[in-house]
Formats: sequence, C-alpha cells, structure tokens
Amino acid sequence: MPPKVGLFIPCYVDQLFPQVGIATLKILEHFGVEVDYPESQTCCGQPMANTGCTNEVGPLAKRFVEIFKAYDAVVCPSGSCVSMVTHHYDEYFQNDADYENLKGKTYEFTDYLTTALGVKQFAGRFPHKVGLHQSCHGLRELRLASSSEIVGEPFGNARALLESIEGVEITQLQRPDECCGFGGTFSVAEEAVSCMMGEDRVHDHEQAGTEVLTALDMSCLMHLNGIIRRQKKPIRVMHISEIFAECL
Repeated sequence: MPPKVGLFIPCYVDQLFPQVGIATLKILEHFGVEVDYPESQTCCGQPMANTGCTNEVGPLAKRFVEIFKAYDAVVCPSGSCVSMVTHHYDEYFQNDADYENLKGKTYEFTDYLTTALGVKQFAGRFPHKVGLHQSCHGLRELRLASSSEIVGEPFGNARALLESIEGVEITQLQRPDECCGFGGTFSVAEEAVSCMMGEDRVHDHEQAGTEVLTALDMSCLMHLNGIIRRQKKPIRVMHISEIFAECL
C-alpha cells in the first residue's frame, strides 16, 4: 500500500500562495503517495512562540498532534513550520508517545522526497539560471544542507534535485547561507534591518545572474519578492515545489 501522508500547509501558503500547496500535492501524488489534507488543521503556533506568547502555543501544539498523529508521515512545504513542530513543541509534551512518534515522521517537503521516497532526480526541463536561498530553519535546525560555519563535505538534497533537472544552472552566490532578514515578526519589529538584509540577498542573486529565485520556504521568498517587485528587478520567484511541478 502507498504511504498515507497528512499534508500540513502553513498559514501564509494557505492564505497567500495556495499554488505552492497545490504544487506540493501534485508532486507527492506523482510519486505514488496517498495524500490527505485535514481541513481541521490550524496554525502551528510559530508566530506566537516567536513573539514570546508561549502559553498560547500549547493548545495549538496539542491540536496539531491530535490531527496528524494517525498518518504514516506529515509533509510540509516549509522548513520553518516543520522546525517548530519537531524542535519547539517539547515543552508542551511530557513523555507523550504520540508526540514523540509524530516528531520522527514530520518532514519538510524535499526532505520527504529524498529521505523517505528516495527520489534522486526529475526528468523534466527547466532552462533557467536558478538561485537557491537556504532558509535558516531548514539549514541550521533541520540540517537540510551544509552551512558555512561547519567544516565538512558540502551536502544538500534540494540542490541535488534542482541540479538533476535538464537546463537548470545553479548560480554561485557570494554568501550562500545568509539570512534573508524576514524572521516572521522580526520583519515588523525591525523593519529597517529586515529590509537591508533582504536587499543584500537580492543583490547577491543579481550579481550571480539569478533568473529564478527559489527556496524551501515561501515566507523567505515572500519577503525577497516584495523587495524585488518594489525595485522592479528582473528576477522571478518560485517555491521549489513549483519548479518541480513544471517538470512533470
């Protein structure tokens, strides 16, 4: 039997970028996964946690576990939200078997493709220079790719999947794992700093010749795309699932 996956869609994807959720669904079904979208799902609680309202996160964390615990796996097109579930829910659960089990089977989208399904390549064509933004939570909490502060062999399954697509040229950035400056509520509390960090990232992609800017997190891309649009830069922004979906 094919694995039955609970599709966990972040709030901002649901409300602002539904095409990312649809692309994620298409890819999972393409690889034979039975996908269910539980309509009772709510926010994972990350915005409240980041603002210090940890007491308000508890009910959301317990609801999340109750909704998703029965699935073979939980897949989300966001390293940030997955990191919240797998790295920051512990304070709300004491020796809870359901949570411990769920924590081990909750995946960021590309991690599920490569780790659980063993996907190595996409057969389609995408003839563009692609810049890959490494989102902080996926990089430094989920360890989905190598980071500059750690000595070792470079790795990154998302990059490997992109490189497998005919026509894709990954652009070489001067600072490939630097924060975009979004940081959720940080971009509101520290607007000027957030914007300057985002402009630095956009400039790096410009000098590298990026035509299509992608990432594992639509939140980072939302921030960068706001800068790109306002400054009328000729860079297209796509979540990695959208690129994969174009290759089917």
